[in-house]
Amino acid sequence: MTPAALQSACEAALARLWGDTTDGAHDLGHVRRVLANARTIAAGEGGADDMVLIPAAILHDAVNLPKDHPDRSRASALSAEAAAEVLAALPYPAEKIPAVAHAIAAHSFSAGIAPETAEARILQDADRLEALGAIGLARMFHVAGQMGAALFDADDPMALYRTLDDRRFSLDHLEVKLFPVAAAMQTETGRAIAAERAEWMQSFRTRLLAEIG
Repeated sequence: MTPAALQSACEAALARLWGDTTDGAHDLGHVRRVLANARTIAAGEGGADDMVLIPAAILHDAVNLPKDHPDRSRASALSAEAAAEVLAALPYPAEKIPAVAHAIAAHSFSAGIAPETAEARILQDADRLEALGAIGLARMFHVAGQMGAALFDADDPMALYRTLDDRRFSLDHLEVKLFPVAAAMQTETGRAIAAERAEWMQSFRTRLLAEIG
């Protein structure tokens, strides 16, 4: 099975798994960007198996639960199980399926599973890069809007006199999660890209604060 055929088969399987559900922050564009990120990181790091990265990246959100779902922390494990079933039905090397499943299970921030392989470390960084930079901000505000959060606290946007609360205020998410994510990348290539994107987000926040006075 060629890499292109594998990607096409995994995308078709993902479409079947998602059905009619729509999520602007977790759509086909997202998984394709994660795959592109993974390939960029793999090229910088070396030693990764593209035939593991492709299905892991495409199927990493096969089971996509909302941020406030009680089983959210299990979403990556459920996605890993779904991916294993998809790959078992394809002309795909059975011996590679555990590596794909581990990479998917370990990619999630909330799962708390340490990545043990090159592919798992790369996928975790590739997915987390989607939370940074311009695309990260777009996704952040999109998800926050879905959950009913305000853009920021008009009285104290930088939380100088209150506790950070990213469930109420979108801008708080930068300090609560996104800047820490940028500082905790697994690979040297991922860290370099994340640092540039985090710097851009800081510049955006500075501009936003200037505009709102």
